[in-house]
Amino acid sequence: MTKNRFWQLDDHPEGDDFASALSFRTEELAPLEDGEIRIKADFLSMDAGTRMWMGGREDGYQPPLPLGTKMVGLALGRVTESRDERFPVGCLARAFGQWADYSTVKPDLAWAVRLDDDIDDPRQHFGLLGLNGWTALYGVEDILRLKSGETMVVSAAAGATGSAAVQIGRILGAKVVGIAGGPEKCRYVVETLGADSCIDYKNEDVAAQLAKIEGGINAYFENVGGPILDAVLQNMALYGRIAVCGMIASYDKEKGAPGPTHYDQVLMRRLRIEGFFLPDVPERGPHFYETIKGWYNEGKITLPFDVTEGIENVLVGYARMVTGKNIGKAIIDVRK
Repeated sequence: MTKNRFWQLDDHPEGDDFASALSFRTEELAPLEDGEIRIKADFLSMDAGTRMWMGGREDGYQPPLPLGTKMVGLALGRVTESRDERFPVGCLARAFGQWADYSTVKPDLAWAVRLDDDIDDPRQHFGLLGLNGWTALYGVEDILRLKSGETMVVSAAAGATGSAAVQIGRILGAKVVGIAGGPEKCRYVVETLGADSCIDYKNEDVAAQLAKIEGGINAYFENVGGPILDAVLQNMALYGRIAVCGMIASYDKEKGAPGPTHYDQVLMRRLRIEGFFLPDVPERGPHFYETIKGWYNEGKITLPFDVTEGIENVLVGYARMVTGKNIGKAIIDVRK
């Protein structure tokens, strides 16, 4: 029998203490059931949204994971066993599987996708060509409806989705201002991603810096919430748009966060705020993929990886992402 190492959610984490809430275990794999496939992971994706799944809140976009079950997350690798003819053995696939050597899933329930092999770096199926890149394009193009010449601000601009959003804004001809934590990240946002400027929220007054934007902010790609959202609301242009992609500042809270102090600016400046969630628009997947792949092949867009090696070190890589130590896409390399 094949051994499978995996991480199990035993309790709801307190803050960033994930080691007390998850345990590393080993099992023998059971035979597949009809309709299932099994993916041997090469890489696991570390995503901020999974922090909500670990908690007990019932008002998220997905119910919390039951305690005592395998931790769920995106897996990328080769299909080793299949009882679904759409996913033959040997094909490259991505799915919402488990933090494990092997993910056993029913493809339609796990949003499984058979992937192209004709890409120079298959990890980009997690990054630009995966949910981070697709989410960024969906937010900028469909929700913000960004126009050339407008000013767009992106929070968490050095993260995976934020990095993609910054570059998409630049490609579409907008002036892009990033918000990131620390000089190194701000240099990356400007020098590598091509933003016009970047505000270091750890060392600068965000509201004061945003107030210097001539004409105000036309579009805001929101990844964070909390005080940064308040700083942005004070500096939006009339009829500005806000696309709410993430709220990482409150993902570890057992109750919703208090509303923004400057919420009245939604009325005063006639703002439009819209939350969005990529699985709502599966039919847009081909457009997102082909558009970003074209830019990627032309060298117009890039995304680095913050890599932690070894499935036993998942919590190290996850903590790097949650605490903002990563630049680009945080992943676990489980090939060794």
